[in-house]
Amino acid sequence: MKFGASLFPTDYSIGPAAAAIAAERAGLESLWFPEHTHMPTNTRWLLGGDVVPRDYKSTLDPFVAFGAAASVTTTIRLGTGICLIPQRDPIILAKEVASLDVISGGRVILGVGAGWNAPETRNHGVEFARRFRVMRERLEAMKAIWTEDEAEYHGETVDFGPVWSWPKPVQKPHPPIVFGSGTLPRNFDRILALGGGWMPIAATLSFDDLAAGIAELARRAAQLGKPKPEVTVFGVPTDPAGIRRYEEIGVDRAVWGLTSEGPEPALQLIERYGRAISSYQ
Repeated sequence: MKFGASLFPTDYSIGPAAAAIAAERAGLESLWFPEHTHMPTNTRWLLGGDVVPRDYKSTLDPFVAFGAAASVTTTIRLGTGICLIPQRDPIILAKEVASLDVISGGRVILGVGAGWNAPETRNHGVEFARRFRVMRERLEAMKAIWTEDEAEYHGETVDFGPVWSWPKPVQKPHPPIVFGSGTLPRNFDRILALGGGWMPIAATLSFDDLAAGIAELARRAAQLGKPKPEVTVFGVPTDPAGIRRYEEIGVDRAVWGLTSEGPEPALQLIERYGRAISSYQ
């Protein structure tokens, strides 16, 4: 089992560099930052109501934050949890991901998703109902840019002729792509078609549903002659018995949350997670 921590980096939280240093020293394998470019004032919160948490409105750009983190660490992996692909230009994002992979020495994990906030998505010029098609085409276009000297892509929502774009990522053929999603069959189809891992949130699924989802994903992969995609779960328990329970159903990486309410509480949690890793091992 690998272990990571996730943080909404903000102007009032622990800084991304300090968080990365502490997490690497504590033995964490990865650090994960989410993204929201903004929160429309008419946002309907995930759990109902109009109260959007402060950190969702305040998060730093993840690639800028990871640049700071990469500059002061050597081993910890840097994962977006998640990058909202429909809200980003694919040519620019391909450059950002490749640049970060070069700067970090090949430590990027690209966690991706289509987004849950309809007004936010529409503010980026994408109709909410089309966001999954847009995500697929943008990812396919980015993969072409990463792997071809003269890349081109011609789709319904992304269309460009031959281009040159360097640097190419250090990781070949490109950084791992991890899909944040639920257990719907079409989500697994996307994972297997685009070649990536699965990244669900434990709080949104029962343990039995998660176990069934992992088994179904592995079954579908085997039918295609592929290995089981790597499974990263946000919100796994920290006690050894709880960790082993998730490991037994096929979870490969557990990611624990950090508070954005100031540096000291985050550092205390990182220390706690370090002890949890030591107890498990």
